[in-house]
Formats: sequence, structure tokens, C-alpha cells
Amino acid sequence: MLIQRKTGWYNRLYIFEIISGLLITIRNFLFHKKVTIQYPEQRREYSSRFRGFHYIKAVNGVENCTACMLCPTVCPAECIHIVAGEREDKEKYPVKFEIDLLRCCFCGMCEEACPKDAIKLSNIYEMAQSERRVILKETLLDQRGGK
Repeated sequence: MLIQRKTGWYNRLYIFEIISGLLITIRNFLFHKKVTIQYPEQRREYSSRFRGFHYIKAVNGVENCTACMLCPTVCPAECIHIVAGEREDKEKYPVKFEIDLLRCCFCGMCEEACPKDAIKLSNIYEMAQSERRVILKETLLDQRGGK
């Protein structure tokens, strides 16, 4: 059943809706507390579950990664690329480990899929870049998530 509403000329002008919207805007602009963080001096506190810059854990200078290819397989953005090699003791290791941060959605699935707990997401959120850059293995090893 279709309900017919009577509309007058004042409803078709939308003037009351415009005025109520302006009143809400003015009230929020004048009477609410301003939330501004002066960034370089003040840092925002994020949750402990925040997922930021990637890094590879290393024990005694040797990375934990065994190049099992689980992280690139499970990655929904397909931003992780690994080239595997073999050490003298027949153990696999990543010769090349690259992460394209512009494609990464920081979902943490690579971290969950890793059986050796080698790849981690740190709490570092300052990743601004002026050009497209692929993060290489050396950078991932240097970055320990210390900030």
C-alpha cells in the first residue's frame, strides 16, 4: 500500500532542513572541544594491535625466514616477492625478499601464516615516501620495530 503524504510549499523549499544542518555545524564549530595534535612534538598513541612497518626477525645475525613461500601465497594484495636460495647446510633462505608497501594493505596475514614467526609488523607508522619504493631484505633486517 502506497502512503501519500501531503507536502506544502514550505516542505518543498527544504529551508527547515538547511537551517537545522547549519545549526548543528555552528554548534560543533563553536562549543565543542578542538582535537588537534601538534605532530612532530606530540605523538598520537595507537593501540598495541596497530600494524605498521614490516621487519624480519633475526637470531644471531641470521634471519628466521626459511623461504617457505607461505607469506606471498596468503597475501591478498600480492605485494611480497621472495626468491629462495640454499645455504651450505642444505637450509633454504631468502636471497631476495621484497615488499611493495604501496600495494600492502597491512592486514597481518603474512605474520599469521609464517611458521617460523620471522616476518612481523611493527608499531612504526611513519612510512611517508615521495616516490614509489620497494622495501628490500636489508631494510627489513635493519628495521627491528623499535620505535
